[in-house]
Amino acid sequence: MSIDLPFSAPCERNKNDILEAITPYLKSVSTALEIGTGTAQHAVCFAQQHPHLIWQTSDQESYLAGIRAQLDHAKLPNLPAPLLLNVNQQRWIDDDSLFAAVYTANTLHIMDPKSVRAFFLGLPNVTSRGAYLIIYGPFKYSGKFTSESNRQFDETLRESDWGYAIPDFETVAELAEEVGFNLREDMTMPANNQCLIFQKG
Repeated sequence: MSIDLPFSAPCERNKNDILEAITPYLKSVSTALEIGTGTAQHAVCFAQQHPHLIWQTSDQESYLAGIRAQLDHAKLPNLPAPLLLNVNQQRWIDDDSLFAAVYTANTLHIMDPKSVRAFFLGLPNVTSRGAYLIIYGPFKYSGKFTSESNRQFDETLRESDWGYAIPDFETVAELAEEVGFNLREDMTMPANNQCLIFQKG
């Protein structure tokens, strides 16, 4: 039985901008773990443009069928089967694989605070020394939104009562530093988003 390929219009719009921003870092690594792969549009785009890079997708159970369909359609040798991964699980990966980069896009604002912390606490166990952490999405700075639309989006997130909210840059940077990742670059992106690059010491 075939499954329709998942599709996100924002992912389609932003994938090339993100690719351009992170390519200098992807060129120097051979493996990457994507947390919260979603529709896998980013995964396919990045893997196509960087054939040297093994791009390991992962997500929660409800997304895996769509990701598999997307990867099967792409037929790229550097896109292995997706992993079932919830950041709150004690062990993210069954083997001892270490990745040279971890990438996540538009995920932190749809995690509750406990899950955001769990995300960072899990990173040291799956990354090699010098690994990059790449986070794309909206952020607040010193408690202030970068746009009115982000403020309105944050209000919508908070109405869910699930603890979702646009994260504070300072909190994210502090959590990263606590687990050994230091900020390398903070890039302003289209559509009121940021791309943060951290590196493991």
